Amino acid sequence: MFARHNRLMGIIFLMGDVLLALASLGLADDIRSHLASLRPFYSLSNYPGIVPLTAFIVAGVGALSGAYREVREDDLGRAFTDPLKIALTSTILLFAATFALELVFVSRLLLGFYALVDFLLMVIFRLIAWRFAAPLRRSVAGFRNFLLVGEGPDLAEIARTLEANESRGIRLFGFVRIQNGPTDALLGGLSRSYPIVALPELPELLRSQIIDEVIFVVSKEHLEKLGETFLLCEEEGVKTRILLSFFPQVISKVYLERLGSKPLLTFSATPEDESLLVKRGFDFLMALVALILLAPLLLILAVLVKLTSHGPILFSQTRCGLGGRRFTLYKFRSMRADADLLREELAALNEVDGPVFKIRNDPRCTPIGRFMRKFSLDELPQLFNILKGDMSFVGPRPPLPQEVDKYERWQRRRLRMHPGLTCLWALEGRSRLSFRRWMELDLQYIDHWSMMLDWKILLKTIPIVLVGRGAS
Repeated sequence: MFARHNRLMGIIFLMGDVLLALASLGLADDIRSHLASLRPFYSLSNYPGIVPLTAFIVAGVGALSGAYREVREDDLGRAFTDPLKIALTSTILLFAATFALELVFVSRLLLGFYALVDFLLMVIFRLIAWRFAAPLRRSVAGFRNFLLVGEGPDLAEIARTLEANESRGIRLFGFVRIQNGPTDALLGGLSRSYPIVALPELPELLRSQIIDEVIFVVSKEHLEKLGETFLLCEEEGVKTRILLSFFPQVISKVYLERLGSKPLLTFSATPEDESLLVKRGFDFLMALVALILLAPLLLILAVLVKLTSHGPILFSQTRCGLGGRRFTLYKFRSMRADADLLREELAALNEVDGPVFKIRNDPRCTPIGRFMRKFSLDELPQLFNILKGDMSFVGPRPPLPQEVDKYERWQRRRLRMHPGLTCLWALEGRSRLSFRRWMELDLQYIDHWSMMLDWKILLKTIPIVLVGRGAS
């Protein structure tokens, strides 16, 4: 329900999954040791490093998959899907890690038993949480009584949410009127009737009744007049919450930060920098590995570009990156060296709307350039851009400055993520999309970003590139 509760439950589930993974590793080792007909067998004592590696991988997979965000211990469906994702993915990564580290004596059958046992234990853990979490919470802390102060439709919606979460130890006590206050018609959708008192009666109510939290659902004008009421709640030690419905933001995440000793209410419509540090780390490592593995291919393409047309091997162009910062983007040159000079002559052939210029069978392309574009091979030098930190593997494509100058205001938010080689538009076919749809998909990616979404986009992009459905 509340974000703080979700974070706490997320930490509990993460710790539980890590402990269960280690227990599963021990059980799998024990099962494997009893299969005497299968030889050779090496116990876990032969490779102790696999234990912390398992804990790290399980925690990472669970966090990146979103299993510990918006945790609801009463969500029966996720009691099976989350363990399945974590068990399968962590086992695959564990297998890859043991192979990369040349731990050839690690039994593959042991890893298979580990995946099965870990899945079953995590499911059992979640079913127990689903069955006993609410009664346990009530037995430890009892019910927390909530008092709602305010008016309007939002008040009734919050009241219904509190009623729906009564199994989690939350109880709606009643309402406090401001001016006309809540009406019977407004609160008609509730399962029971509640006491409604006037604002001057609040001090006596807090003294005579057990009220744990007060939620204010008031307009900005009323909020300015409630200073004494907030002070009263603070002196009583009652937790106070305020609905911020009078702010115009509809998609931003809202949280409180402090600058020195000054509290700042923060609105953010993009992922936090701390979360993106993980993304940057993966980008750097993958770009470094890709450049090493693809070095022969890069050399071959460079030679082909040089031998088949006049001009430089690389095409460099100023693009807009994070926040509109300008950087130099690198590609293998796929067009004639004077392609920019011919753009005005070909303007009438532009096949896309908006400020973007694109021709499906661009006459400026060289034969090798057309081949590279079909399989997106001309984009490979952008691995250096990723290594430098100008770009990411997944993100909105980096626009030209002159394109950004023509953006509508709502489209500029796409500049608040590092640009990437691929994104959601690649899955729908960028060349077939309208400019508006392209922008909407970029913003959809920003609003729902997670490392798991990045991996899904990357995995779905690979077959698209391999069959030659790259950018035209």
